[in-house]
Amino acid sequence: MDKYELYCLVDPCFYDTLEHSTAEDADFPLVREPVPAGWSNALTDTWCYYAPDNEPPLPAQGWKIHVSARVEDAEKAIAAVWDYCVPRGIAFKFLRGTPVLVMVNSKAASRASSGKLITVYPRDEGQLELVLKELDELLRDVKGPYILSDLRYGTGPLFVRYGGFAERHTLSAAGERVLALEDGDGRLVPDVRGATFSVPPWTTLPGFLEPHLAARNAVTTSGLPYEIEKVLHFSNGGGVYLARDTRTGEQVVLKEARPHAGLDAAGRDAVSRLQHERDILRRLSGLPAAPALLDYFTLGEHHFLVQEFVDGTPLQRRLVHRYPLTRADRTDQDLADYTAWAVETSESVERAVESLHERGVVFGDLHPDNILLTADGRVALIDYEVATLAEDGGRAALAHPAFIAPPDRQGVDVDRYALACLRLGLFAPQCTIMLPLHRAKAAHLGEIVKETFPVPGHLVDAAVATVGADGEPVTMPESWPELRDAMCRAIVAAATPERDDRLFPGDVAQFQPGGGFNLAYGAAGVLFALHRAGLGPFPEYERWLREHARRPVQGSGLGLYDGLHGIAYVLDLLGHHQDADDLIEVCLREKWERLESALFSGLSGIGLNLLRSGRTDLALRAADICAERLAAPVPELSGGSNPKAGLMYGSSGPALLFLHAYEHTADPALLDLAATALRQDLRRCRHSADGSLQVNQGWRLLPYLDEGSAGIALVLERYLAHRHDEELATALAELRLAGQAGFFVQSGLFTGRAGMLAARTGDPREHIKGLRWHALPYGGGLAFPGDQLLRLSMDFATGTAGVLFALGTSLGDQPGHLPFLEAAPERPAPDELRKEV
Repeated sequence: MDKYELYCLVDPCFYDTLEHSTAEDADFPLVREPVPAGWSNALTDTWCYYAPDNEPPLPAQGWKIHVSARVEDAEKAIAAVWDYCVPRGIAFKFLRGTPVLVMVNSKAASRASSGKLITVYPRDEGQLELVLKELDELLRDVKGPYILSDLRYGTGPLFVRYGGFAERHTLSAAGERVLALEDGDGRLVPDVRGATFSVPPWTTLPGFLEPHLAARNAVTTSGLPYEIEKVLHFSNGGGVYLARDTRTGEQVVLKEARPHAGLDAAGRDAVSRLQHERDILRRLSGLPAAPALLDYFTLGEHHFLVQEFVDGTPLQRRLVHRYPLTRADRTDQDLADYTAWAVETSESVERAVESLHERGVVFGDLHPDNILLTADGRVALIDYEVATLAEDGGRAALAHPAFIAPPDRQGVDVDRYALACLRLGLFAPQCTIMLPLHRAKAAHLGEIVKETFPVPGHLVDAAVATVGADGEPVTMPESWPELRDAMCRAIVAAATPERDDRLFPGDVAQFQPGGGFNLAYGAAGVLFALHRAGLGPFPEYERWLREHARRPVQGSGLGLYDGLHGIAYVLDLLGHHQDADDLIEVCLREKWERLESALFSGLSGIGLNLLRSGRTDLALRAADICAERLAAPVPELSGGSNPKAGLMYGSSGPALLFLHAYEHTADPALLDLAATALRQDLRRCRHSADGSLQVNQGWRLLPYLDEGSAGIALVLERYLAHRHDEELATALAELRLAGQAGFFVQSGLFTGRAGMLAARTGDPREHIKGLRWHALPYGGGLAFPGDQLLRLSMDFATGTAGVLFALGTSLGDQPGHLPFLEAAPERPAPDELRKEV
């Protein structure tokens, strides 16, 4: 979720970038300074880039320097690097402001990228050595977190790593487009950015760095009285390990804290919080709700807390396993049994929390992952690093977004609020994340819960009262015209035609180059949904899209959903045929044949649009390339590999292209290729306990439209319209069975309930009714939250436009369909097709 939190800093309703923040401290002061003479700069959501104009171009890759700094040293470090690099003509970049720095160093941030405040780009190894030596002197007083992906230079804030200077891409083993480096043979290979330092096999570590590598390797865990057996969890603040005390043989839990990393909202690092947790556990000694404190020690710069190993199961895991609405074969008895368990469990958790309050401690971070349930009935709360003392009346500086109390709650009321959210969340998982968007949603969720489960009404009402449900009541119109118009009002109310980066607020992906314009996350998708729902025209919005499409942003995608082909598809649909044709010609001047095969961003989507526009030869070329790749060895789900499956990113996208090409040419070999591609996706599926067939991602099963079973079902249905296959027909029925679940965490089209409705899996009446779980008022109309549920979204893939489109497929006057997924046509006789070609 870390990438979403950064985009929640600016607007309380929508994801947005810091560029649009009105806060005075959003950027470091140097961002506002004039660009030095003879230099150019560029600003992104997170970085400020600076490069000299008259110097030769940098190499595409090499050894680069990262500077790490804690918040209080950040401006000093940036100023020092600026003053050093500018007169020497050395390119560099730095994070644009304190909020970004806190986010990239927060507990939830990526461990691979955390700690990097500044990047310096030396031209060669000679300059690398000189810059490191001289910056080491200049930054001696700067302290910062260890950058796990890099090799530390000395004991200061400087780190080095071999990586890309220029942004280049290649296809991974799973067929995804990823950042790339050039190997020793001149081939582009994935630029793997992990949480450990490594040297690519085609290069060597510069000799002057060898002592620094030796110093890094000298720190080991040998000699400790604890033997680590298993990693339980990693965060940016450190790890949590299952270990064994070699002196007693007992299993224990080791919690690690890295200095200056894992920041919370108060700016405290992981070490400060671990020391605080140690003190809280001492206060709670002997209490069953708290693990026993056993030891505390340091190793190198890292701190470790040793506590009792509680042999229990996280409540979140129990919830996922038991929750009946995710199963297609649920019964009324299942609902009753679950309700009894959920009520009993919430009461047990409440007693555990109250026992902390009796010791004067507010837990502060209550959520299902921090609650352990043991076989003998013990309830243990874990992770006390943000606990507070009740007498202080404070608030935790770090909390789960689904359980975080509003600003008017302090002290024990923080825990009471979280307990109320837990009572609702056991029946409506994750839905309390939406409460900051509209507090009255709590009352609406309460009514849905009472309607769905045989839960005592007074328990739900008490939880709603504790949360507080003031504000406009949430209602969802029943008639299609009212429903359609309500969503249209919300979309129009959110529009920002005065902005150049996006017209309608949506997912954070719209802030990637061209993302605000495309079919998935941008203006094209919203206009497509409005058109399919019978709304419009919207001349102002269409003009905005046409004008921006004429001057594509550098780095824009070319594909059907991520880029220019999708925009061309929508413009043509809206009657702007010349604009669409011009845009396709722009795409054809790019190296489109090197793209991945995926429907979302690659050749299968491009080929379909080329076929639609009458460029048959080019479309068949795209199909040929996809076919060549289909014949190559493909990774399967094993050994940690996770090849994507499904409509948008898997083999079902190429299968759809093969089917359309077959319908155009009558070449049965294309039908064979479609079968091969579909079977490839089906091999990546697994049966759930309820008999449904879903995409297996190793740690979860996915039923959704983009990477799940629903998308595969749409293409498989089209294939079976041309060729009967009993085995595949059975698979289709099992794929569709996943749509009979009664609950989906999100409402969106690509990864939520709306996609199940659009894919015609399950009972459409139940899906339409089920969208109430996520409906929220906005702008005098009705809106839906985007991915992660933290903000509203109006886009096609994740938000209100996608829900509007899905509802229109069932309730609208004309049957709706996703691009190129209309009903399969009757295939003309081969002779007639040959005449056309």
